[in-house]
Amino acid sequence: MTHAFPQTVLHTPRLTLRPFTADDTDDTRAACADDLTQHWLPLPRPYTREDAHTWCTRTAHDLRTTGDGIHFAVTDRTNGRLAATVGLKKTDWRSRSSEAGYWVAPWARGRGIAAEATRALAHWLLTAQAFERLELKAATANTASRRTALNAGLREEGVLRNAGFTHHGRTDLVLYSLVPADLGSSPTA
Repeated sequence: MTHAFPQTVLHTPRLTLRPFTADDTDDTRAACADDLTQHWLPLPRPYTREDAHTWCTRTAHDLRTTGDGIHFAVTDRTNGRLAATVGLKKTDWRSRSSEAGYWVAPWARGRGIAAEATRALAHWLLTAQAFERLELKAATANTASRRTALNAGLREEGVLRNAGFTHHGRTDLVLYSLVPADLGSSPTA
């Protein structure tokens, strides 16, 4: 039996987390082709419109239906524009744990969007889905991603040596986690 997360839409005061659609293709391409995004994530290089279209219309959805995780297009509630993505991967259904990841589009950085979206995702995972653990890994030198993890309420556990890779080679990763006992009263607090 293959487990899969239910098709879901989540809301925060500023954001809507929803499935990707073909309409997200151009903003996804622009965000994933961005130099800073490319620096930290081992995405295809160059990141083409075809790569973005495949992600938005097939890959993100397949990751949910195969049980690997779930990936959300994070949109601004005032204008509906794609601002980021947040999602789960490497889901272990037996141990009820999953790993979060995110990127933020260049036009939306510096506004706390990734932390807000990650809090909403974590709350949903640990309450509505009754999971026991959320993990997040960030390169040791990626201070923005590390700050986001802490702002989302995750706790630093330690360094995983040589555990990640980017276009520049191998890198150490900082491991963060969140368990149900860590949750505050609100996913948007």
